[in-house]
Amino acid sequence: MEAMEDRIRRHFEAYEIFSVRESKKTFEARDGEVSGIEFREERGYAIRGIKESKLFFSYTFEDEAAACDAILKNLEILFPYLEEDRAYVFPEPSPAYPTLNLLDREGLSLSDERKAEIAAEMDSLILSFDRRIVKTRSCTLSERYLEVKILNSSGLSLRAEKTIYTIFAMAIAKERDEVSFYDYSSSTHLKDLDYRTFAFGLAEKTISFLGAERIRTGVYDGVIRPKAMAELLRILSSSFLSENLFKGKTRLTERGKRYFSLVLNIVDSGLMGIGAFPFDGEGVRSGEIEVVGEGCLLEFLYDSYYGRRLGVPSTGNAVRDSLKDPPRCGVRGMFIREGREDVAEEGIVIEELMGVHTANPVTGEFSLGADGFLVGKGGKVPFRGVIFAGNLFELLRSVVSVGTDTKFYGLFGSPSVAVSEIKISGD
Repeated sequence: MEAMEDRIRRHFEAYEIFSVRESKKTFEARDGEVSGIEFREERGYAIRGIKESKLFFSYTFEDEAAACDAILKNLEILFPYLEEDRAYVFPEPSPAYPTLNLLDREGLSLSDERKAEIAAEMDSLILSFDRRIVKTRSCTLSERYLEVKILNSSGLSLRAEKTIYTIFAMAIAKERDEVSFYDYSSSTHLKDLDYRTFAFGLAEKTISFLGAERIRTGVYDGVIRPKAMAELLRILSSSFLSENLFKGKTRLTERGKRYFSLVLNIVDSGLMGIGAFPFDGEGVRSGEIEVVGEGCLLEFLYDSYYGRRLGVPSTGNAVRDSLKDPPRCGVRGMFIREGREDVAEEGIVIEELMGVHTANPVTGEFSLGADGFLVGKGGKVPFRGVIFAGNLFELLRSVVSVGTDTKFYGLFGSPSVAVSEIKISGD
């Protein structure tokens, strides 16, 4: 990238060169046998440059020799249309960056044949769990390798690597009715994915939904399980972004004010989970930010741009969705801190939500499909297809206790959470 830098620096007052090399393998199984292997690899460059208080961004998948030509041609075309903004800045290097164990060399060295066998074994375990499991779909193991380099005109020069492994499967069960359930799990190290336990857990959960009933409309006390709670946290997460604070698109505005239940503590971390990396999308040191403590708003999440607009340092929350997108203010790895003891499954237990994308992240209003169980003296009765509606901010003020069974789904994690006044529309 040094040769590219020599050319780029001549055209900008300040600049940043971002390079990514990525490979992904996906192993899929069906009927206990390997049904497909997909491999994809790409490398590209993204440039941001500041000139006359205007920010230019361009990317290319050309090799390094041709990349500059393509990017500088785009500069010539786009520059007259860019708007001035003096808040654009590229960060200086930190004195030190965290050392994280994110690269699974052992996993990378494992043969493709063995990785394909894992997918096939997982599929077989699901199918053999119970005769009522009639088929699986998308039973896969995927491996992603990522190498990132960033250098800029402020003296920053960084490189880091990581791997991400993910297992995914959907099981379909049939008796008098037919039900399906899907789940997935990810880790930076393959050995940390217990695919056997995952397969049995998925099959057991699928079977448990057979004979599901409609439940009565009402307001229930109950539990929101990790998978569903992680989806609700995804909705809430945008409320902590400094971009939305700056634009007036969050209900959370006063640090120190109690917005949620006393037992609720929320953290955003760039040091754990699949979003972990030594630095963020523009090279700021990764760390952990407690955004909610004992129900009180403590902090927002900043990238360099909105930090400068609001007069505070970046918290290391610049993220890149892909090489094609410039960095933006985003979540690195948000989770609800565990409580001190398990949450008992009582009342209504919500396992899975549908239609989360329809929720309003600003107002918190939601109306979602929900599957789960009604647990009481009569036992544990499955239900499907009811409507779970309300306001997320009000719901999180009604949290009674937080469990210890944290699971991450993508960038969001949560244990089971006991909540009062869950509004359900059923029969």
